[in-house]
Amino acid sequence: MPSDPHVITVVSGLPRSGTSMMMRMIDAGGIPALTDNIRRADEDNPRGYFEFEPVKKTREDPSWLDRAGGRVVKMVYRLLYDLPAGHQYRIVFMRRRLEEVIASQDVMLSRRGRSSDQLGKEKLLGLFEQQLNEFDTWVRTRPNFKILYVSYNDALENPEPTIAAVNEFLGGRLDAKAMRQVVEPSLYRQRSGETE
Repeated sequence: MPSDPHVITVVSGLPRSGTSMMMRMIDAGGIPALTDNIRRADEDNPRGYFEFEPVKKTREDPSWLDRAGGRVVKMVYRLLYDLPAGHQYRIVFMRRRLEEVIASQDVMLSRRGRSSDQLGKEKLLGLFEQQLNEFDTWVRTRPNFKILYVSYNDALENPEPTIAAVNEFLGGRLDAKAMRQVVEPSLYRQRSGETE
């Protein structure tokens, strides 16, 4: 197995920022995904969400981390604050153009009969930028965290450099060819975002 059993690999970012795609890439590359398949694939994520429900209650019950070594797990970035000391984490953090993130969230919510337009686009952009800056400042103070920022847009438009960077960050033993095969630019349905 190419992954270090003492390290937990986490794919993170804002919702709708390409985290599911990166989970598929790393899983295909050789680090098995920790998922429960409770949330099924749908029109918004036709290849699946790769989620694991216990991550949502990490603050109350972090016991799932004891079986996460050598695996890759997906966590929305706000949950990273709840990860306890005592484990080593490698974070592959997905960045996507914020306008696309918002548009993609709007599409997904509208399919569910809900609206995300309570704050307005400009205020939401500002809020996301502030939160991401605060996170970046925080994560740099965590000695047990290593982080690699990855552009979702670049990963789709020119996958090879992204795959090489992720592979090196995660130890250099992933199957780059298998990772490349799961990148599907066709799922980039709107340049202002429609899929994760």
